[in-house]
Amino acid sequence: MTQVALQLPVGFAGARSGEWPRPRTFPRADALERSVEELPGVGPAVRGRLERLGLRTFGDLVGYRPRDYQRPLAETPIAEIPVDSETAIAGTVRSATLRRARGRLTILKAIVEDDSGGVTATWFNQPWLEGRLVAGAVVRLRGVLKRGEFNVKSFDIGAGEATADYAAIYPASEDITAKKLRELVGAALPHAVPDPLPAALKVAEELPARIDALWAVHRPRALDEAERGRRRLALDELLLLQVGLALRRRERETEVAPELSAPGELVGRYRDVLPFELTEHQERAIAEIDRDLERTVPMQRLLQGDVGSGKTVVALYALLRAVESGRQGALMAPTETLAEQHFLTLDEPCRALGVSCALLTSSSAKRERDLAPQADIVVGTHALIQEGVRLDNLAVAVVDEQHRFGVEQRKALTAGRSPHVLHMTATPIPRTLALTVYGDLAVSEIAKPPANRKPIITAWVTEERSGDAYSRLRRHLDDGRQAYVVCPLIEESETSQARAAEAEAERLRRAELRGYRVGLLHGRLRPVERRELMARFKAHELDVLVATTVIEVGVDVPNATIMIVQEADRFGLAQLHQLRGRVGRGAEQSYCLLISRAREELTDTATARLEALVRTTDGFELAEVDLDIRGGGQLLGTRQSGLTDLKFAHIRKDRALLERARTLADELVDVEGPLRDEVEEFFAGRDLSAG
Repeated sequence: MTQVALQLPVGFAGARSGEWPRPRTFPRADALERSVEELPGVGPAVRGRLERLGLRTFGDLVGYRPRDYQRPLAETPIAEIPVDSETAIAGTVRSATLRRARGRLTILKAIVEDDSGGVTATWFNQPWLEGRLVAGAVVRLRGVLKRGEFNVKSFDIGAGEATADYAAIYPASEDITAKKLRELVGAALPHAVPDPLPAALKVAEELPARIDALWAVHRPRALDEAERGRRRLALDELLLLQVGLALRRRERETEVAPELSAPGELVGRYRDVLPFELTEHQERAIAEIDRDLERTVPMQRLLQGDVGSGKTVVALYALLRAVESGRQGALMAPTETLAEQHFLTLDEPCRALGVSCALLTSSSAKRERDLAPQADIVVGTHALIQEGVRLDNLAVAVVDEQHRFGVEQRKALTAGRSPHVLHMTATPIPRTLALTVYGDLAVSEIAKPPANRKPIITAWVTEERSGDAYSRLRRHLDDGRQAYVVCPLIEESETSQARAAEAEAERLRRAELRGYRVGLLHGRLRPVERRELMARFKAHELDVLVATTVIEVGVDVPNATIMIVQEADRFGLAQLHQLRGRVGRGAEQSYCLLISRAREELTDTATARLEALVRTTDGFELAEVDLDIRGGGQLLGTRQSGLTDLKFAHIRKDRALLERARTLADELVDVEGPLRDEVEEFFAGRDLSAG
């Protein structure tokens, strides 16, 4: 594949940048931009229903991936229809009647006969069919025989494909049926579809043409044909993304970062003051960072690891590398609580090393705001990038929980300079998603916590057994330990059943935790109150901290060994895992108790989240589970760069295809042609950088 750049299709040779000559018959992309209203049978009402499914253009329709396909079924004589098994039958309508049942329910029944006998076929809520099911009409039906009647799942009147083997089944809604969607997709399919891939690439990779792939996906003759078409369209999506990211990497190579000296005496002393040995994973991440800092190309590295795995220790190492070279380091966190926690964590070792460390947030006094930018290491929130704050000597920037910053905030930290940037996240990203969304970053993983940490034991109990959970919590308190109780809201809300933190803290003081010292922490406290409360909890002047998700990251109290999460079914999986990580910070066995409504009241998704959390404490495994539950498209939004959902690619299933796309992208990044045009159009105005 090294020759792809030289093997353009006939008519493309000699093309200059931005001016590759399109053949006269090249398909027009604007055909796919035509409104669905131009299709037969689509008026304003149907258009509105389609729009609710995100289908506005011909392109949306041909890009609407089927969720499944009908399996092959031989036609069965009506007299031999089995009970409770999906069956295909064909026959002639003898009569049809429509009646209205309770509410808006309509029931349409037709007598259908073949040479072996007859059966009553039943349709629900399709009254418009009455005019088509006239005596003598020839029908083919798929459905299930129940209580002597044939409940129709799909049908064809006269000619049609709805009951055919491998007919596509689309995600539908109450407003528009899968059958109607199949008809509209079929009407949009014949329109010309541009094919952006170079001919040599399609030959080398044995790829079908894009239009053939679309027909195979929507009108397959076999499942393997549909899968081959899907893989071609998935590769298109992944290449679009990966070529864009390759362009970003290419642009970065023109930037010049500060030259840092080799690791020296300061980071050597840093290792000496640490009260523990670095783990194998931490050492590997440090070695990767050192290699990046040797280069004048700005480091863009993502450091990800599970909760409590020791990422901050590695981040401080990177910041100290800047300091020992006579430069400055900065750490930016998304919230004041997290910035304060980072400052408290970094300040102690920095004092021991004679390195000045300052905190800068929107709550900082004017004198602190004036002095902070002069420190060796500055820790802060978005206040670091506000007007009037100058970090001219910045060499290394650490951006924590970077996906929680907006694009412009991340760019402002590096504006006017090209520091080395370490992005840090305590929310493990599935390895396949990291290749996709963070494809322009190098990735370091700290996959395991320090050896003295014991896995947190997690249990899921329903509300009627919450008393048992608090009994266990009290036993920990009586043994001299501390605890968290997490609630979803700050104050009572008439529109939510969620227990509010304020009301819960007051109730616990009177009931289950009477006689214990209970504090309340939430985001609406003033910063000075929040710092004082956390200091009291860390000093064991409080036994229990009732809190909202403000403690999701950054809080480190080793003596806290048990957590109760109220209304646990209302939290996301990643959020629950982060909350759980507030316990288990020391060598003692720790516990997390998840309290929810009764199992039968929960959605399948909520049940899957809670079961996964009980099953494992591995954040990377949970990230993969979360990807399965939520889907890759939703997770792509965490980067805030405007990337759209993937329609044909499966993030986990297509790992090999994704890695192949990344390899091909490096070979295609300089190739002018329709693929480059699509990439530039797709990413126009979007931020590709993480920093």
